[in-house]
Amino acid sequence: MATHLTRHHPGVSVTGAKRKDAQQQLLTAAFKQPFAAESDRAKAITKSIGMFIAADMRPYSVVENKGFKNMDKLNKINKIVPDLYEQEKIKIVDELSKASSVALTTDGWTSRATESYVTVTAHYSTAEWEMRSPVLQTRPLYESHTGTNLAQVLIGAVAEWKLERPNSNIPVTTDNAKNQVNAVVEAGLGPQIGCFAHVINLASQRGISMNQMDRLLGRIRKVVSYFHRSTTAAHVLKTKQEMLQLSTHKLIHDVTTIWNSTYDMLERYLEQQAAVYSALTDKSLKKNIKDIVTLSDDDVKVAEEVLQVLKPLKMVTTLMSTETAPSVSMILPLKTRILQSMAPSEEDNTITRDVKSAIREDLNPRYTDPPNLQDYLHRSTALDPRFKSLSHLDPALRRRTYSDLTTEIVGTEEGQATEPTGADSEASPPQKKSAMEELFGETFASKDTGKTFANTIGEEVASYKAASGIPVDGDPLAWWKSNECKYPHIAMMARRYLAVPGTSVPSERVFSTAGDIVTAKRSTLSPDNVDILIFLKKNLKL
Repeated sequence: MATHLTRHHPGVSVTGAKRKDAQQQLLTAAFKQPFAAESDRAKAITKSIGMFIAADMRPYSVVENKGFKNMDKLNKINKIVPDLYEQEKIKIVDELSKASSVALTTDGWTSRATESYVTVTAHYSTAEWEMRSPVLQTRPLYESHTGTNLAQVLIGAVAEWKLERPNSNIPVTTDNAKNQVNAVVEAGLGPQIGCFAHVINLASQRGISMNQMDRLLGRIRKVVSYFHRSTTAAHVLKTKQEMLQLSTHKLIHDVTTIWNSTYDMLERYLEQQAAVYSALTDKSLKKNIKDIVTLSDDDVKVAEEVLQVLKPLKMVTTLMSTETAPSVSMILPLKTRILQSMAPSEEDNTITRDVKSAIREDLNPRYTDPPNLQDYLHRSTALDPRFKSLSHLDPALRRRTYSDLTTEIVGTEEGQATEPTGADSEASPPQKKSAMEELFGETFASKDTGKTFANTIGEEVASYKAASGIPVDGDPLAWWKSNECKYPHIAMMARRYLAVPGTSVPSERVFSTAGDIVTAKRSTLSPDNVDILIFLKKNLKL
């Protein structure tokens, strides 16, 4: 080595006595020394672990586990995760400040530690007509969930995230609980929009709880429960499925408070009814069956008819749960479509007729009170190029809706205009004319048609109404991105309306995330850490 250094690296000193006990350093020893705490490498590793904790919903204490300590030693996680939160919060606040209007959703939930939380999400359209739906906050609520207490949470969220805009309201989508409705009113926000998915759930629950239908579902639940609790029965069922060349799907047991699960249970049972009947009549199971009644052919026929009745409701629930497309504009067209599908038919059996009637009676009065809410939803639909023909309304209501839209645009635009008044306007000197204006002003002066701003907006609205729409599965935001220049005043209103969610699903989705964060092992997480981890999980982009 000394010869090599002397020959190829003459600038390196090789003097000094050679130690007899010197040994080559082992590879493992080379990694024992940690990086300096302030080195770029150490900071990068610490930040990446903080992002791992945030994105994968890990507890801070993960760095204290034996396996992690064996991998590395870091002691700055308790600081890096809050730092990530502050950095991401600054980004969200900046994005919100650029949005011309913002809508909210909110809902409450209870953790494993029996602590109540209230989540607030924001929704807005960017300048490029892309939907954004960040989770703003998940805060504990130690008081009772009265409208007044919930209103304070909303007021605090509006202030903290700087959501107020001049000449612009803040719509809030919640479930249909009275305290949530009152909270929006007391907070001075609105309009309050009832979650359409919750409305569908209530109407469907009422339909399937009719006496005869409830008894039919009860018999199916007994069958499903039997195959769930008996490993022998489950094995026989799987054997029968393979023999009959059916999918080896397990039967689904419903949660009675969630109508979707009842639909799924009914659909799966009908899919597997041949295998179920074959399994229940098998000698190995028949002697052990107690209180299990198989469905008759008439029962199966009724179940199939009811499933077809409920299918549009299932599709609507799935459709309305997306966060990437406008949904408030879809509420009234979908409500109309559902009511049409619930119209009685001569072919309906008694149970099907009762189910339809119950759903129709529950759904029909929804979104009719207060009247201004219905008008708001009609305008939302008119601003969606998929439904702007308003073919589900009578001609008089169509004309009134577009008239109201024109009035609102004029009022909003004129409210934003700033014109000099009083002495300042009188004292203003006459504007100096340009050379071209001096030479040709009188000869080629444009004729004043006397068109007012209201006339201009009226013409723009008329042109928009006459324009071709897009298919119902088209993207309304993409259409507005292409046509914003053609209808600038209407586009401004569309950006405001179409950002409003038709369901409170975005807030409700936080519950499942929170369930992963506030697990049994982490049920003592502080509320601040719950807020931070949920915020980062939902908003942090890796």
